[in-house]
Amino acid sequence: MESFFKLKENNTNVKTEVVAGITTFMTMAYILAVNPSILSASGMDKNAVLMATALASFVGTILMAVLANYPFALAPGLGLNAYFAYTICGSMGYSWQFALLAVFVEGLIFVVLSLTNIREAIFNAIPLTMKKGVSVGIGLFVAFIGLQNGGIVTNDESTLVSIVNFRDNFTTSGITALLAVIGVFIIAVLSIKNVKGSILIGIIATWLIGLVCQLAGVYTVDVENGFYSLIPSWSNFDITAIGETFGQCFNMKAVGHVDALDFVVIIFAFLFVDMFDTLGTLVGVANKANMLDEEGKLPRIKPALLSDAIATSVGAIFGTSTTTTFVESSAGVAEGGRTGLASVVTGLLFLVSIVLAPIFTTIPSFATAPALIYVGFLMVSAVVEIDFSDMTEAIPAYLCLMAMPLMYSISEGIAVGFISYVVIKVFAGKAKDVTPLMYVLAVLFVLKYIFL
Repeated sequence: MESFFKLKENNTNVKTEVVAGITTFMTMAYILAVNPSILSASGMDKNAVLMATALASFVGTILMAVLANYPFALAPGLGLNAYFAYTICGSMGYSWQFALLAVFVEGLIFVVLSLTNIREAIFNAIPLTMKKGVSVGIGLFVAFIGLQNGGIVTNDESTLVSIVNFRDNFTTSGITALLAVIGVFIIAVLSIKNVKGSILIGIIATWLIGLVCQLAGVYTVDVENGFYSLIPSWSNFDITAIGETFGQCFNMKAVGHVDALDFVVIIFAFLFVDMFDTLGTLVGVANKANMLDEEGKLPRIKPALLSDAIATSVGAIFGTSTTTTFVESSAGVAEGGRTGLASVVTGLLFLVSIVLAPIFTTIPSFATAPALIYVGFLMVSAVVEIDFSDMTEAIPAYLCLMAMPLMYSISEGIAVGFISYVVIKVFAGKAKDVTPLMYVLAVLFVLKYIFL
């Protein structure tokens, strides 16, 4: 392991990497429940999607470990799965087999782009200040997701978001939000005391406290409103269900009639969002781990991007939407993960989850939410590295980091940042600071808003 993963060279050890890998998995385990729930709206079998999600995550994460030696984990991404289910299979009326075919083709295109250095060139063309802004923006975005998953922040008609009312429905929404808050304090205190594995301990401790609350009657199970039992159950689970979706992207009879224009638009949408979600995540997480070099470039980015691309096509064959690098990898990085060994641990846990899925899917979102909130704090610390003395650099970075949580999208935040960077630089008389590729990307983002 030392010779393959270069542990000493990366100032880490086996124990640290194992804890980091477990932590990353624990913060990502929710996808095993969320992805089947979303994709089932397209008519796909829930158990089949769960199996496909676990397998795609395993393959993608192991590829990242072997090819790039980075502690980044992959899984079917949120946002693109909703586009898959509700837009392609919903409003557009196509079959889920058609959508899987589009994902498969998108992955192949990504492989070509990765091998021809196009994605790497895009990554390296991003100004260092913008990379810092992306890192901070992802931190805010991750924290916001944590606040939502924990039920601390809720929908509000007048202000869009609001804090939960702890008194109303205390045995469901009230107690879960309170447990999430307790989890944040547990992780914070353990981290301040430099306890190794503080994030993982916080997740498990919050879940166990929730179990005690359920057994004591303080927490009430209300399935209709999304408050499930915290006790694992093996009922209604079928491991052979993967046969329902495996290879269906090649079932042309089920795919049905394909409108060429729609197919191109769908693939382009997948490409655009996936590319910049991945790049944004790599920038943010790598920056937090101090993996970027002096020029702000990520060494071995080509194999990292290639792993992501291959995982997308493989995931489509298994039967799931676009597989991408997960921002939750930052939780493992925060625990000290620096090499692919952490990814191997995460990948193996996804493989094991095929058998133990009922246990992993039982881990409630209010238990993983504190980890996301704390990781958000760690990533926001990069804001002090932004050069606020140069307004032409600082304002685009600010717009980028502000847009991510408020628009609920990493790729939208990058779009806002890129467009504003080019516009501000040009009109401020600093056009020479902008690389040619940044002009191209800014124009593409503007065209995206016009035509997509």
